[in-house]
Formats: sequence, C-alpha cells, structure tokens
Amino acid sequence: MDDGARPGQGAPHWAIGTVGVDRRTQEGTGAAMAVDELDTRILRLLLEQPRTSVREYARVLGVARGTLQARLDRLERDGVITGTGPILSPAALGHPVLAFVHIEVTQGHLDDVGDALAAVPEIVEAFSITGGGDLLTRVVARDNAHLEDVIQKLISLPGVVRTRTEVALRERVSHRLLPLVESIGRTAKR
Repeated sequence: MDDGARPGQGAPHWAIGTVGVDRRTQEGTGAAMAVDELDTRILRLLLEQPRTSVREYARVLGVARGTLQARLDRLERDGVITGTGPILSPAALGHPVLAFVHIEVTQGHLDDVGDALAAVPEIVEAFSITGGGDLLTRVVARDNAHLEDVIQKLISLPGVVRTRTEVALRERVSHRLLPLVESIGRTAKR
C-alpha cells in the first residue's frame, strides 16, 4: 500500500468513513479492549481528519508509520474502528422525515421479525430493547404519508403485535464520538 495514499486511491477503508468506538469485549472474556493514550490520539485524529493519509497521520502524531499502521490494524481487528464508508444524509437522499418506531412482538418471534425488518429499506437501524416494546427502529421517509405506508408495512409483518411511533422534529445533538474518545483519553492518561 502507498503510505501516502488518499481515500479511493489505495487508502485503507477506514480512512473513508467513520470511526466507531465500539468497546467490544476481547475474545469473549467480558473485558473491554484496553485503549491507551496513543490509541485515543489516533481515534481523535481519524474523527477530526478522516480523509488524511497514513503518512500524514504518523507525522502529526510523531510516530513511525509502521507503529501507526499496527495500531490501526489492531483497532480495526478489535472492533473499535467499525466504519467503512462515508456518512450519508437520508434527508439529502430525499428522506427528510425521521421517526423512531417501537415494535411489540409476539413472544418467540423476535428473530423472525428482526430478519423481516432487514428487508425494509426505510429502516436504517433496529435494536432489541428493554422497557415498552421489544424492538426500536430508526425509520426515514420521504414525507408523512410515506412514513404511514412504512408503518403499515411493519404492522403487517407476521409476529408484530403493535407499533408506537415518535417523529423527530429537530436533531439536537448530531451523532458524535469525539467527546467519548476524549473522555477515554483522559481516563487512559491516569
């Protein structure tokens, strides 16, 4: 790989997209992956300058390119770096309506409903949850009529008992991980 490569020109796929701080456990031990001060500096730089080359990252951080590449490989292997593509805007793609749909499922059908949700393109995320309902989905739509059509499609899925929908009016805090990375970095310095 050309260590001065730019995204789309031989750059590693993590350079194109987002960085997810996914504190997965290592090898099923139940312990979160140890992220040290250099790791947090690397993650911060990736979040602030996602389209920079590996060579430039190493220069800014004051570490050897090989050291940086080894850290990046480990962070990716351990599930800390999870993003592999650009951040897209559903609104810019013609789907400005955002709603959160809670889905109550017939007992024993959670996996079946979860699999069926994957076939609905307007569902951009789905989670199993505790509390009111069994699943929480993030749904995008062209307009309110389209949202109603999507909800009707969800209600008709085998195993779905009922839904409850909340429409987002305005985003107050954009998806972000930098404050979390900075907090982890402060903890790692101690």
